[in-house]
Amino acid sequence: MSASRADARWAAGLVVLLASWNDLVVPRLPARAYVPANVTATAVLLAVARARGTSWAELGLDPGALRSGARWGGGSAAVVGAAYAAALAVPAVRPLLADARVTGADRRELAARVLLRIPTGTVLWEEVAFRGVLPPALRRVLPRRRAIGAAAALFGLWHVAPTLQGLALNGLAADPVRRTGAVAAACSGTAAVHLLFAWLRTRSGSLLAPALLHLAANDLGTLSAAAAGRVRGR
Repeated sequence: MSASRADARWAAGLVVLLASWNDLVVPRLPARAYVPANVTATAVLLAVARARGTSWAELGLDPGALRSGARWGGGSAAVVGAAYAAALAVPAVRPLLADARVTGADRRELAARVLLRIPTGTVLWEEVAFRGVLPPALRRVLPRRRAIGAAAALFGLWHVAPTLQGLALNGLAADPVRRTGAVAAACSGTAAVHLLFAWLRTRSGSLLAPALLHLAANDLGTLSAAAAGRVRGR
């Protein structure tokens, strides 16, 4: 494998950016800056990747693959929807869906989260960064399996700060040892999720497939948490 110094610098820069963005940069931003900051970062990454010669197909944005992406992503999203519906229907499982971050939110707050924050601030940014721009950059400097593993590890680390926030708001894992274990489990889980999303991206040829699954998981998870919290609060 022959990689230029420019390729190595680009890949290293992406790794540093993605290793620090969600855990160091975002927590220091005002809440209202979350969406514009992430949308801006998405546009910048795409622009730089294209300027460096990364094709639309490499980025998962080939228009010709949209139908395949919609088919794979839509089917996966339907499975997620059915799973959430089943969980809400079982009283013993329902409390596990509750999340203090959305419990008590009014309709306007929920709509803003489900229609704006999650689709643009989370799904768009993460899919473009982790399943679009990062893989071809890593493949130019690493063997295929190492590139996949590095991307999965980064996606796991990306969720350290959000996991800590969720634990704190829900009053869970106050003990440092248990908190560390919970964070490690969450990061391992999200690393595994990346592998699924990356497989969907490769199998369908389109970034739309993992994006639809990602959107369904986050949006329906948020709505299910809100519903579970309200039922529990009655």
